Amino acid sequence: MRRLTIDPAVFDLSRAEPELIATNADIIAMQKAKPSPWSLPIEAVRQARRDGRGTFPAVAPDPEADTIHLEGPSGHAIPVRVFRPSGAPPRGTYLHIHGGGWVFGAASEADPALRRLCQQTGLAVASVDYRLAPEHPFPAGPDDCEAAALALVEGRLAGLPTGFLAIGGESAGAHLSVLTLVRLRDRHGLTPFAAANLNAGCFDLSLTPSVRAWGEERLVLNTEDVAAFVERFLPAGTDPRSPDVSPLYANLKGLPPALFTAGTCDLLLDDTLFMAQRWQAAGNETEISLHNAGCHVFQAFPSAASVRSMAEMETFIRRRIGEHAAVRTAPVAPQEA
Repeated sequence: MRRLTIDPAVFDLSRAEPELIATNADIIAMQKAKPSPWSLPIEAVRQARRDGRGTFPAVAPDPEADTIHLEGPSGHAIPVRVFRPSGAPPRGTYLHIHGGGWVFGAASEADPALRRLCQQTGLAVASVDYRLAPEHPFPAGPDDCEAAALALVEGRLAGLPTGFLAIGGESAGAHLSVLTLVRLRDRHGLTPFAAANLNAGCFDLSLTPSVRAWGEERLVLNTEDVAAFVERFLPAGTDPRSPDVSPLYANLKGLPPALFTAGTCDLLLDDTLFMAQRWQAAGNETEISLHNAGCHVFQAFPSAASVRSMAEMETFIRRRIGEHAAVRTAPVAPQEA
């Protein structure tokens, strides 16, 4: 098992790349010039994100991506955005769950990153457009992700291959990825995923110390934002520390090898630090990658560090593909008489 190690120098901002420091200053200035997202109708904020007028840069839709529709647990349609690598059959499938605080976001907003991951790993990608809060509060979103994962495992997602399966997402998508893994294990006796790519996750909806201590400055998110997301996602009276809600408190045994990634200027930093330690303590292979001065989901903003981080995630997945294949093809030792 690889050791979980952290270099203290990663927290020293005097050693950070100037490009990331400048990006953070630009984001803070840009957000100060905009109204609070909570002063606007939710659908207006969602549309601004889709148009590239929100915090994150605009992205071009992938012309080769397809959208299929899966029947959800209550009979509703769950859109799943599908990418297939060009030039060769896919080696397996990566189930992606997008971020946005369970309130905002869409699968299409990650098109360039998912196309890159698809091409670099040789995996098909299926990204779930789960139902959003507050119109559809917990457990609607997790239910949709669980349904999509089951459909994938059972071969009901457009013929996507299941010989190798990985799962992952960013921010709320990382949270939903872990809930999905736990639900598959506990509700269906399934542990089909061989890798988890968990970027800047929110794993404790009661708010970790780094979230509570962050304050008003909005560097992508601030303390108010995370609390507002949780308020809209969880029905009144729901215990935010319930293992069904916050995977930091769940039984994590038997889950796949995971790569946890975060920037050190992400207010959700503690979520990654705490969750990686619990993942390892449960006996799971664990890797952690911290990026000095990276903001929340810094990979969405152009920088050399963003490129390196995405390459690191792709390398992790490719390594897991190789290790998974080696285990499947290893000769079985003969039984003694």
